[in-house]
Amino acid sequence: MMGDDEQPEWDQTIADAMIGAVVLIGVTYVHPEADTREQMYGVIDSVDEIDGFEIILSGAREGETYRLPPDLQSFERAPPGDYRLRSTGETVTDPEYISQWTVRAPAN
Repeated sequence: MMGDDEQPEWDQTIADAMIGAVVLIGVTYVHPEADTREQMYGVIDSVDEIDGFEIILSGAREGETYRLPPDLQSFERAPPGDYRLRSTGETVTDPEYISQWTVRAPAN
């Protein structure tokens, strides 16, 4: 069992196999006033244990780069189908992975 300060074990072989995969990303920003949600998608371009995942975004954010922490457990296989991004109305068909994150504002 892992404690709160322990990181899951990193497996570079699994991470390398994810390169080239399409990932749908959801980020919820939790603020005292109101929560906001951001959705995006793109192709995993590179990944390593220190710098994490580098994703080259597609669609409305095409050409932008987005980074996610090196946490393999935050990626789950996406069931086949169409996924609609609420913020842009874009549809992503059959992404390989979904990754969801929650970012909490620091307490004042």
